[in-house]
Amino acid sequence: MNRARRRLLSAACGAVVASAVLVGGSTPALAEGRPGRPPGMPADVLAADLAKVTEAGMPGVLAQARDGRGVWSGASGVADVDTGRPMQPHMRHRVGSITKTFVAATVLQLVGERRVALDAPVARYLPDLAPSGVTVRMLLNHTSGIGTYDAVLFSTPEGVEEHRDSTFSPRQLARIGLDMPRTGAPGAGFSYSNTNYVLAGLVVEKVTGRSATEEITRRIIKPLGLRHTVFPGTKPRIAGPHSKGYLPWYEGVLRDFSVYNMSWAWTAGELVSTTDDLNRFYRALLTGRVLGEKELREMQRTVPMVPEQTVGGYGLGIYQVELPCGPAWGHDGVVFGHSTLSLHSPDGTRQVTIADNVTHYAVPGQPDPILQAKLGFVVTALCGPATESGSAETLRSAAVAPLTLPVTAPGTSDLIRPLSPR
Repeated sequence: MNRARRRLLSAACGAVVASAVLVGGSTPALAEGRPGRPPGMPADVLAADLAKVTEAGMPGVLAQARDGRGVWSGASGVADVDTGRPMQPHMRHRVGSITKTFVAATVLQLVGERRVALDAPVARYLPDLAPSGVTVRMLLNHTSGIGTYDAVLFSTPEGVEEHRDSTFSPRQLARIGLDMPRTGAPGAGFSYSNTNYVLAGLVVEKVTGRSATEEITRRIIKPLGLRHTVFPGTKPRIAGPHSKGYLPWYEGVLRDFSVYNMSWAWTAGELVSTTDDLNRFYRALLTGRVLGEKELREMQRTVPMVPEQTVGGYGLGIYQVELPCGPAWGHDGVVFGHSTLSLHSPDGTRQVTIADNVTHYAVPGQPDPILQAKLGFVVTALCGPATESGSAETLRSAAVAPLTLPVTAPGTSDLIRPLSPR
């Protein structure tokens, strides 16, 4: 594919260019998994809403919705903009900061075993790192005031390229973050930082004597039968069927970042998974199969992500947003070339996970057809079909305000912003 054809998104704001550049159309792959109608929604309506994401300019997208009675899986667009290879619903995906929910669940299991105390100072477990005044809880709900190390590693496009093959140790990452200026006093307010979850991973290692990724796998991934969820470590390639992943680069060109050493993300965002595995995980979590009742309540104690926020908020590795049909719990994740959003009703009955293959950033105050289409699909999957004239658009509009912050802020942690031409 020539360079002009690869210019799918403008670098400045990720806006859509002419739809003619989209490869392979937007016919979704349908009907994978058991037959069913997440919340009473016909499969063709879900498919049509998912196709709107690629019609808006995203090269490829995949999703799964569940309603307790059945499963719908679908995909639209392409997994490779050069070859036109179609996106498939079962593909594996880097899920970024959704890793944090797995980490928090592991820490909370240790809390339930009285091996970790949520309100104990981190210095009790990591005396050589010892962020003053910071507790374990503050790591998990991002109120520690510790800077995010990735802002140093990836402050320039050159830094992103430079570290494709770099291997970082968790302590290296933690030290970079701890050496940064504080974003606030411990406990003073929410400030998203990947360093928090690297430190949480180190706490797990200190307490258990095992590597954090091994412990999370042993406690969460294997017992739940999440066969396609793995920590790749320093292996730069995703094992198994997967989409390529792209970043908007200079002059709007899409740069392939599918092959990348993800040790820089570790317990802050290294996981590879599938939409099916993520839905299984969050249902198990929300229905009490992962944590005891007390620990789940602690996980769902939230702090505001912005000062004026009155509903929802960030808990311990999970956040709550308000949809037109009520609250939803979950997390999002954005890493180089892949983004994922996973949201679930409080009882784990209604679920949706959606993932795409370009790191896409909404710009406040600017129209964003891709984000609007993604949120439209999420609302359709979780809240059901509109039954009155005009109400479908009302649902889509209503969803944007509460979801824009978590979709575009916590999971990305300002890793990479769209690049302006030189």
